[in-house]
Amino acid sequence: MKLKSIGIVGAGQMGRGIAQIMAQCDKKVWLYDLLPEFLAKSHSFIKEQLSKGVEKGKWDKASADQALENIKLCHRLEDLADCDVVIEAATENKQIKGDLFKKLDEIVSSECILASNTSSISITEIAGKTKRPERVVGMHFMNPVPVMKLVEGIKGLGTSDEVFNQIKHLAEEVGKVFVSSNDYPGFIVNRVLLPMINEAIFAVYEGVASIHDIDTAMKLGTNQPMGPLELADFIGLDTCLSIMNVLHEGLGDSKYRPCPLLINYVNAGYLGRKSKKGFYEY
Repeated sequence: MKLKSIGIVGAGQMGRGIAQIMAQCDKKVWLYDLLPEFLAKSHSFIKEQLSKGVEKGKWDKASADQALENIKLCHRLEDLADCDVVIEAATENKQIKGDLFKKLDEIVSSECILASNTSSISITEIAGKTKRPERVVGMHFMNPVPVMKLVEGIKGLGTSDEVFNQIKHLAEEVGKVFVSSNDYPGFIVNRVLLPMINEAIFAVYEGVASIHDIDTAMKLGTNQPMGPLELADFIGLDTCLSIMNVLHEGLGDSKYRPCPLLINYVNAGYLGRKSKKGFYEY
């Protein structure tokens, strides 16, 4: 079955990006968020991004207008009832995601695929909140979604091969490169990336070097486009801490212990770009 109607739960940075690329590939998109102001803000942001693309010659105005028309804003989860697939892009919190999947399982059709954009939480555990573990799958997009080419596909213990292949095809339909990961904490990208970021924070904490020099050293010494501390601010320090906690709890190894400085920054509300202050000020 070709997946044509896409529900998206969460209109934040990830949700709006997923909505945009799906709509641009002529999918019918139902974008839901609990907060109406988030929906309005995201719709305006997508419209602005599409207009910028027209100005830069990436696509024509008719295509941009059609993409925007493909997105319907929803204020109730029940509005997603007829979707072929629902992609959850809510906060990286096990309780929130579990509650959402439990509700969605009761709302959508038995044929609907439930996918999570989680970057670290067990798909098997999320699927356990539903009565359809064979139709629950991980579909982890990278940020910013319209730019980054990768999608990590994660098969839970009960995920069927058919569903996994359908999600792979959907990712490739919208121009992404699909890689397959087993259901271990952090999957591929964050299993490798977040410990590096955490170690960079330890280097600040222990006085190894300044924030600027650590980022400069990593950019010029390892050819990364963004230093690990700048990247942490971009991801969101609260998200970084959540993922490190998942790695630490899930793998039980002290090497995944979150740096105390990261914990202090999050407790202080220094979350990076979204709060205008993290390791840098914005």
